[in-house]
Amino acid sequence: MTSTRLSGRRSPLDALPERWRSLREAGPVTYDEAQDQWRVVDHQGVSAVLADPGTYSSDLTPITPTQQDFETFRQGNFVGMDPPEHRKLRTLVSQAFTPRVVHGLEPRIEAVCARLLDGVADRDRFDLVDTLAYPLPIIVIAELLGVPAGDHGLFQEWAGTLFGGDQLGDSLDMADLERALEAIAPTVREMNGYVLDHIRNRRAHPGDDLTSRLLTAEVDGTRLADEEIVGFVALLLVAGHITTTALLGNAVVTFDRHPGTLAALRENPGRLPDAVEEVLRWLPPFPELGRRTTRPVVLGGHEIPADTLLMAHLGAANRDPSRFTDPDAFDVARSPNPHLTFGHGIHFCFGAPLARLEARIALHMLMERFPVVAVPSHDEVTYQNPAVLVGVRHLPIVVTRT
Repeated sequence: MTSTRLSGRRSPLDALPERWRSLREAGPVTYDEAQDQWRVVDHQGVSAVLADPGTYSSDLTPITPTQQDFETFRQGNFVGMDPPEHRKLRTLVSQAFTPRVVHGLEPRIEAVCARLLDGVADRDRFDLVDTLAYPLPIIVIAELLGVPAGDHGLFQEWAGTLFGGDQLGDSLDMADLERALEAIAPTVREMNGYVLDHIRNRRAHPGDDLTSRLLTAEVDGTRLADEEIVGFVALLLVAGHITTTALLGNAVVTFDRHPGTLAALRENPGRLPDAVEEVLRWLPPFPELGRRTTRPVVLGGHEIPADTLLMAHLGAANRDPSRFTDPDAFDVARSPNPHLTFGHGIHFCFGAPLARLEARIALHMLMERFPVVAVPSHDEVTYQNPAVLVGVRHLPIVVTRT
């Protein structure tokens, strides 16, 4: 099903495609003088940048503000690393976070979804984020890591601080980043301390969980130090769940804004995986990825010096008309769908299979339980700061039951 007609009033998410289109119209590679950064926006260019870590480094520390509390987190955060350090950490993590582990989570994800929706069994109106989109992925990841269930509220607070963007404007510059780092430093300090205590507890009392497996995983005779595991576990706890939370909220908002979508999916539930991919293309939770040039380069006809910040814009690339037919149409049957939402190259999101699985199960269960799932008023929906995260904070919905 293809749809370009929107129902209801405009939302902040509706403005994003227009902004991304204007970026593409300015050229595949442009310089933003106000933010002192370069931006690449076409699908081919973004793919090339993400596939070349030797030229476009993920380590931004030489050109971005630093903060002491982030150093422990950074040691195991291989999202911001280049080879060979990236290869070592990713290989070790991959030994513990295998496709078999993810596939084995399906029954548990189904059980958690059922329990969460049972909690609103007597209600015809509830907040999708509070009820399902937030607790589902955090419960699954916390259990996977062996983290106590009673601490889930902490992770929500941390994620709200790290990704809320309340202290930021619509666009980020270095001054914004410096203010943001100072504002969230106490949260990072608390998170690091909590995770380090958990790791030490698991080292003394290992269990059948991902943290325990990370403690014993090795490559070339090397194991992760506790401080390295802190960055990875914290990354999973916070960034790992927020993508699924955003994906589920974006899916329900987008389905509601395109009349007939849910009805079409009910008639052909086999299209649900394609629909999830289209939501990912349509509204990538993290629309930009930063890279640092390691040497002078010529990109799109422009000479860019070494140690320059370059933003690879996934949102704009996902609607590149040279790569996608009718890119501004929401098409749940779109295939193929080579969106870049989960990245490309060595940093392709290793949590993508889990996010996809959680989204498919949750959306399928919503459609099974409720013949009608609707957003009664888009004026009541609250949104994240799209400069940091494309998604909703609260999403009141109304439902009917079979």
